[in-house]
Amino acid sequence: MNHEVIVTCALTGAGDTVGRSPHVPVTPAQIAASAVEAANAGAAVVHIHVRNIDTGAPSRDVALYREAVRLVKESDVDVVVNLTAGMGGDLVIDQEDPLKPIDGTDLVNALDRLPHVEELLPDICTLDCGSLNFGEGSQLYVSTPDMLRTGAKRIQELGVKPELEIFDTGHLWFASKMVEEGLIDAPPLFQLCMGIPYGAPADPGLLQAMVRMLPDGAQWASFAIGRDQMPWVAQSVLLGGHVRVGLEDNLYLAKGVKATNGQLVERAVGIVQDLGATVVSPARAREILGLKERARV
Repeated sequence: MNHEVIVTCALTGAGDTVGRSPHVPVTPAQIAASAVEAANAGAAVVHIHVRNIDTGAPSRDVALYREAVRLVKESDVDVVVNLTAGMGGDLVIDQEDPLKPIDGTDLVNALDRLPHVEELLPDICTLDCGSLNFGEGSQLYVSTPDMLRTGAKRIQELGVKPELEIFDTGHLWFASKMVEEGLIDAPPLFQLCMGIPYGAPADPGLLQAMVRMLPDGAQWASFAIGRDQMPWVAQSVLLGGHVRVGLEDNLYLAKGVKATNGQLVERAVGIVQDLGATVVSPARAREILGLKERARV
């Protein structure tokens, strides 16, 4: 069991959730306000995507990241900033002509996924550690070994901690290989992402097996989506890990009750504390994860 638990809140994500809940933040001001709410509720880390202000669609616009991060850092709360670097990996193909990308494709090379990381130098950025069939239809997420090594090397040069996003066991295998190759500084940070079609299912036995595959000295967290989000808080802590909740992964506090990010964090904090563990501060999270000192403004 983990007795010092880092709670991450994934604020908005890139999913088609804006029309499904009024609480999903869209603008940089809304995202920053939600980050402050989550931090005040006990989150040590906030995981940030940005969205097109007019449509709510996911975006890679550096200006939106710049504004959201500025507002978070100018707030009166301390929180570890974790920016996604997973955008730019989406490929949607035509079934009849698989070499032809169609609407929904946003596929760029490894370095073109990182301009906001290069400019803003967050505490953490994500690195999605493999390709997979993303849900039904003909959408794929593309992250090849060459792309990953290139991205990991650049992130290492920037002095940013990569959070290694693991959607299946092969991703964990390759991420561990990057650790062996020296592309990931100690301690490596893994996020075991469960229940996302069609990656690793949200099965407690599989989570236990994946934890056993982690390299020595790794820090790790895990989450599951939808109704499994809160049970997974307990699963993760009992197996020795940290936790993630938030509207990126689940919109509900209870059946039919739409949640805010703050409410989801409060519920997670209660579960962690009921298990006899401590929810750590941002300062302690930085120590555990070996993060570099960053100026707040």
